[in-house]
Amino acid sequence: MFLQLLISTFLFFSGNSIFHEFHVSKCQVEYSEADKAIQVTMHIYIDDLEEALRKRGADKLFLCTEREDGRAEEYLVAYLRDRFNIEVNHNEMDFNFIGKEPSEDLLATWCYLEFSNVDNLKNLVIENDVLMDVHADQKNIISVMAPGNQQGYFLFEKGKSIEVMEF
Repeated sequence: MFLQLLISTFLFFSGNSIFHEFHVSKCQVEYSEADKAIQVTMHIYIDDLEEALRKRGADKLFLCTEREDGRAEEYLVAYLRDRFNIEVNHNEMDFNFIGKEPSEDLLATWCYLEFSNVDNLKNLVIENDVLMDVHADQKNIISVMAPGNQQGYFLFEKGKSIEVMEF
């Protein structure tokens, strides 16, 4: 196990992207009536995310490592604001960035966002084109938990990055 982690870490930091020949991110969007908030958890591969940020002029950020650049989170949040948007009841919302942490395998990061002051959710529009500027074959999977235990599962891809739910 240790050897596998060591090899994976070496290949990851050497820039080799053999770990996921499929370009997929996953995301859970959950409405909390008690908190009157939409809570979002995103799982994004770090090498792809760093490539997206590099294309925006932010190089060598070393996300989720001891060497992480002091402005890395600032670049990450700006990128997510451009690429992940939610509209509630026909009103654009802005998120609070709660934080991030590396995944157990150190290949991805978990990002946590919250959209506050959401009362009486009737309409939800989600736009997710995260990493579609990096990979033409990028797919983003979203699981939605809405009021009354309503669920939705969506696949976002280039040319189809917006979904609407009515409650």
